[in-house]
Amino acid sequence: MKKVTPFLMFQDGNAEEAMNFYTSLMEDSHITKIVRYGANEAGEEGTVMQAVFTLKGQEFMCIDSNIKHPFSFTPSFSIFLTCNSEKEIVNLYEKLLEDGQALMPLDEYGFSKKFGWLNDRFGVSWQLNLP
Repeated sequence: MKKVTPFLMFQDGNAEEAMNFYTSLMEDSHITKIVRYGANEAGEEGTVMQAVFTLKGQEFMCIDSNIKHPFSFTPSFSIFLTCNSEKEIVNLYEKLLEDGQALMPLDEYGFSKKFGWLNDRFGVSWQLNLP
């Protein structure tokens, strides 16, 4: 086994939009590779057949699923971010929460100086922590 890579499956054709959004929020983050569906292929032309992006050095893969599944993202699997400052955690929480859903509002919960858990507008779950 070479490595373990988190994999995100988007069902609404918004994998590229999500990658652009996520990589714009964090320094040292970028899209590494995008392979798109072409004409007469299994997926909608131009959508993401497979892509790779990194957030602060952590590699992720994602696709736009050409099959509608009866499931989507769940908060039981989330991306956990350890922030360096109050300003950073508040900024990230507010941007990720836009058109999303707060699961645990940004607050002090005893186990952390500041913590928040949310689902973003794409349905991906994030935990933000300021130790």
